[in-house]
Amino acid sequence: MELVPKRTLHLLTGRSHPTLAAAIAADLGLQLGDANIVDFANGEVRPRFGESVRGSDVFIIQSHCRTPGRSVNDSLLEQWIMIDAAKRASAKRITAVCPYYGYSRQDRKSKGREPITARMVSDFFATAGADRIISVDLHSGQIQGFFDGPVDHLTAVPLLTDYLRTNAPSGDFVMVAPDTGRTKVAEQAARHAGTAVDVASVYKRRPKDAVNQVEALDVMGDVEGRMCVIIDDMIDTAGTICAAAEILHAKGATEVWAMCTHAVLSDPAVDRLKNSAIARVVITDTLPLPPEKQIDKIEVVSVSKIFAAAIDAVFGDGSVSEIFNGENQT
Repeated sequence: MELVPKRTLHLLTGRSHPTLAAAIAADLGLQLGDANIVDFANGEVRPRFGESVRGSDVFIIQSHCRTPGRSVNDSLLEQWIMIDAAKRASAKRITAVCPYYGYSRQDRKSKGREPITARMVSDFFATAGADRIISVDLHSGQIQGFFDGPVDHLTAVPLLTDYLRTNAPSGDFVMVAPDTGRTKVAEQAARHAGTAVDVASVYKRRPKDAVNQVEALDVMGDVEGRMCVIIDDMIDTAGTICAAAEILHAKGATEVWAMCTHAVLSDPAVDRLKNSAIARVVITDTLPLPPEKQIDKIEVVSVSKIFAAAIDAVFGDGSVSEIFNGENQT
C-alpha cells in the first residue's frame, strides 16, 4: 500500500495579541484555528483545539507580553500549554511563532547569582514539544543558540527604513545607535535607507546598581544641522531613547525621530516620549498598543507580512533568509 502524504497548515494563536495573528492569517489567505482556551476558576488554563491537527504543520502565535489581567509569564505558559496540546494531538511539526520573545534581555549573567532566563525559556519550548521557533529582532543573536533546533530570526529593519524613505522630510539624515552595542543595527538600517546615509552612536552609562536609569554622555559622529533617526530593537521605559534624543539636540540635530521593533512602553515610557525632544516614534505591531498609549507621536507599521512570508517559507521547506537577502543573519 502506498499513501501520498497530504500537507496541512494550521495557524493558532494565544490571547496576548490576536489582532496581529489575524493579520498574519489574512496575509496567508487562511482562517485562524479555534484554540478554545478556557480559564478555570483557580486560574489554570486549558486549550482544546476545535479541529484535528494530526499530521499537520502547526504554527502557534504568541507575543510574550503583559495584557489586562494577564502577565508576561501567563502568555508564555499559555503558548507552552498549546504546544503540548498540539504535540499530544499528533501534529507532525510544531513551530512557536514569537513576535516578541519574552525575557530576551536576560541572555547572559552580568553579575553573580543571576539567571540566564532567555535560555530557560528556550528549554521550556523544547520540553513542551516545539520543533522550531520564529521570532523577529531578538535582543541578541546568541539566543538562537539556546534552542536545540531551527530558529528563524527575522528582522523588521527593512520595514522601518521603507517607512523612513517614504516619510522623512529630508534625505539628509543620520542613523543613530542609542548605545555602542546597537551600532551594527544602525549600520544595517543605514544600508537599507540609502547609500549616502551616515551612522552615529551615543555613548551612555548606567548608574551602578540602578535599574531603568541611563545617562547619555556624548555622541560619536557628525549630527550638527542634520535630522537624526535613533533605531533600537525595543523601547521599554524610554529612558535610553529620550536621553539620546536630548544629547543629539544639544549637539545640533535639527530633528530627532525614534524607531524600534518592539514597543514595550512600560511606565513611564509614554509620558517620557510625550515630553521628549523626539518628533516621531515609529514602531511595529509585535506587541499590542492599548488606547491609552496611542499618542500622536507614535506611528505603527505592521510585521504581519514578514511573518506570513516566513511561515509560508517554512511550510514549503523554502529559504527564510532569502526573504531578507540574508540580512536577517547579520
